[in-house]
Amino acid sequence: MKGKQTVLDMVRSLVVIGLVVGGIYLVIPHDEKADPTKVVDYRIETITARRAAPYPVAVPVGLPEQWRATSVAYTRKEASSWHLGFVDPQQQYVAVEQSSDATDGYVGRVTHRAQATGQTQQVGDQVWERWDGEKYDALVRREQGYVTVVTGTASFEQLGAMAAALEFKQGS
Repeated sequence: MKGKQTVLDMVRSLVVIGLVVGGIYLVIPHDEKADPTKVVDYRIETITARRAAPYPVAVPVGLPEQWRATSVAYTRKEASSWHLGFVDPQQQYVAVEQSSDATDGYVGRVTHRAQATGQTQQVGDQVWERWDGEKYDALVRREQGYVTVVTGTASFEQLGAMAAALEFKQGS
C-alpha cells in the first residue's frame, strides 16, 4: 500500500504545481501582438567608433522613426569593422557595414555571399556598386583604405534610402 500512496502523492503534487504555473501565466501580462524587436541606442558606440576607426564612420541621420536600430558593434580584430543593423518600415533588415578590410572576401561575408552585378546605383552624388545575393542584396562603396556596405533583405530602394541618409564622420 505504501507504493500506491507515493504515486498518488506525486500525482497530487503535479496537479498543484500545474495549477500554480497556470495561475502565474494568467496573472502575468503578455501581448502576442507586441513587436518583439529590441531597439538599441547606438550613440555611445558611434562616438567610440568615430574616435577609434581609421576611416569616417557612417551613421544615418534623419531617418523616420519607423527605422529601428537593432544591433551595433565596433571591433578591431584583423581589421577595424563597424556594424549598425536596422529594421526598416517594411520589417526588412538593413545593415551598415564598414571595414578597413576592403576586399571582396569581406563584402561577401557581410552580404552572405552576394556577388557584384556590374551595375551601379546613384545615391545622391555618389555611385554605389550593386551586389545581388540569395539572402542579402547590397550597395557597396569603396574609398581609399575602407569599404562601406549597405546590405540586407530590404529592396534596393530601401538600401538606397539608408545609403542616402549616411553621414560620414571621423573623430569626436
